[in-house]
Amino acid sequence: MRHSILMLSLAAVLAVTAGCQRNTAPAADAGKPDTATSATTAATQMIDEHSYAEPDKVKVKDLALELKLDFDKRQIDGSATLTLDWLDQKATKLNLDTRDLTIGKIVGERSDGKWEDLKYTLAPADKVLGSKLTIETPQRNQRVRITYTTSPDASGLQWLTAAMTEGKKTPFMFSQSQQIHARSWVPLQDTPSVRFTYTAHVLAPKDAMVVMSAKMEPGADNSGDKRDGDYSFAMPNPIPSYLLAIGAGDLVFKPISNRSGVWAEPAAVDKAAKEFADTEKMIATTEKLYGPYRWERYDMLLLPPSFPYGGMENPRMTFLTPTVIVGDKSLVSLIAHELAHSWSGNLVTFSSARDAWLNEGVTSYVENRIIEELYGKERADMENVIERNELAADFKGAIPPQLQPLSIKPGLMADPDEVDRGAVVYAKGAWFLQFLEQRFGRADFDAFLRGYFDHFAFQSISTDQFRDYAKANLLEKYPGKVTQEEFDAWLYEPGVPATAPQTTSARFDAVDAARKTWLDNGTLPAKDATAKWTTQEWVHFIEGMPEKLSTEQLAALDATYHFTGTPNGEIAQRWYPLAVRSGYTQANAEIAKFLERVGRRKLIMPTYKELVKTPEGLKLAEEILARAKPGYHPITTGSVEAAIAEGKAGKPATN
Repeated sequence: MRHSILMLSLAAVLAVTAGCQRNTAPAADAGKPDTATSATTAATQMIDEHSYAEPDKVKVKDLALELKLDFDKRQIDGSATLTLDWLDQKATKLNLDTRDLTIGKIVGERSDGKWEDLKYTLAPADKVLGSKLTIETPQRNQRVRITYTTSPDASGLQWLTAAMTEGKKTPFMFSQSQQIHARSWVPLQDTPSVRFTYTAHVLAPKDAMVVMSAKMEPGADNSGDKRDGDYSFAMPNPIPSYLLAIGAGDLVFKPISNRSGVWAEPAAVDKAAKEFADTEKMIATTEKLYGPYRWERYDMLLLPPSFPYGGMENPRMTFLTPTVIVGDKSLVSLIAHELAHSWSGNLVTFSSARDAWLNEGVTSYVENRIIEELYGKERADMENVIERNELAADFKGAIPPQLQPLSIKPGLMADPDEVDRGAVVYAKGAWFLQFLEQRFGRADFDAFLRGYFDHFAFQSISTDQFRDYAKANLLEKYPGKVTQEEFDAWLYEPGVPATAPQTTSARFDAVDAARKTWLDNGTLPAKDATAKWTTQEWVHFIEGMPEKLSTEQLAALDATYHFTGTPNGEIAQRWYPLAVRSGYTQANAEIAKFLERVGRRKLIMPTYKELVKTPEGLKLAEEILARAKPGYHPITTGSVEAAIAEGKAGKPATN
């Protein structure tokens, strides 16, 4: 019988984890700067191993897009005009990132304003990175224009037929550019170390409303339903490529405040606006803590259930999964998280995927502060405990020591989509900042973080730059509170330091007691008690169960709480893996429906990973994927196919 981490003392778990990792010396200095070679290290940290671009020689400053959406062909025809900043006056080539693009023509603007053909080479495709596009630019043209067509299978785009949408009337298309999928629909320097402004002119069928991560023009404020098939956008603030986003379909708008609202299909917009009603309060709360919101509007686009993530923080237009709508606002911490990215991630951006904690860890910390301000410390503490316990569980098996530091060495992430460091960059990153807050005091740490956002606004930085800034503005400013060694242990060593602050939850203690009573004598909690439980408490209740239960026990829980068929994805992603492990085949029909309906990887991959461990489950997983694949995003399909392949090979599905 395996007891969940939730049933153990977290301090004990961390002690065990730390003890196991004292023998993993090669990982202990992962990415740690050598003061003797700091200049070399700083340069190395800015190199993005997942891009062919050479931003030390030339950088894209502005992108002008001309796009035409073709739903029947599932492709975009268009051109990308790049305005360039030549940093190396000896450079004569421009290297761009592409994936499955058909290049029609490339021209460069001469000094006299006329355009001339440029020679180019499209390299054979790498499975992860795509194809390097090398353009000969002996005159170092200030502008280069690439005419191209996307593939129907572009990894960063999903095309849905009308039948796959909620309204069943109009096809739907949306992008997902992170991590390195912008290159599948735009030829560019697809690295977060490069930031650019952009404009876009988009032609689409007249029954499709188009939105982008930019301001609508002319004169629109992202709240007008102007369906004429001709749309223009402008993003005046420099953004990295992964924040380039587009969506199109039968969309209507409902305002929440004078600077925020929801775009969604007509059948879903009212429900979404009601669930996200606290968005303006969240914006105001974050502004009070960390300075002004600098993107003018904060609107949200509710996507179909096939969206592979919970949310994507595209500036001015966060993309959201409908799985967050459960009717009681218990999952709106996702909104807080995506909003927080407007400061940590969109404003101050990690320079490579190896430094992802600078986006996700800082954002998760800010998210928790928003939740505490609006919904109370008790709820914030519960969410902290859930995240930290999942981190501890992953450290015991799913995440190897070399991937546990916040900053990792180059070469450890061949594919940033398939290396699962989520618990590290989110939970450990947030925990690090909570450690600093506790040591320095909330008031001083808030001032530091606000200053950090101001200092690096609209820049992309590395962990080393964060470290240097913190050394000067935190460690040396308030001496004697945190040593450099303590600080570096979070960044460069596996596990979690023994000095990490602990969080407890009285409400979770009550859940633990109720679970233990049921396991000991079969007495379920009183209905008047569980009627008040939130999603967080149900998650804790299920996660604390043994590795397996008897089918009789599962049936008893199901008869009382109706977990099988739950509309709450957070509960489903815990209940269904337990059902699969326990041989509770009564849930198979609803498992299939859930996996076919939802494409959010976080919610479905735990169940797929359990299914592929047995021959019967593997067969069911393949059958489900065959039916679900037309509605899955390419990113989700790739993850499920990898899990099935590992199951067939007899390997544990870990990604």
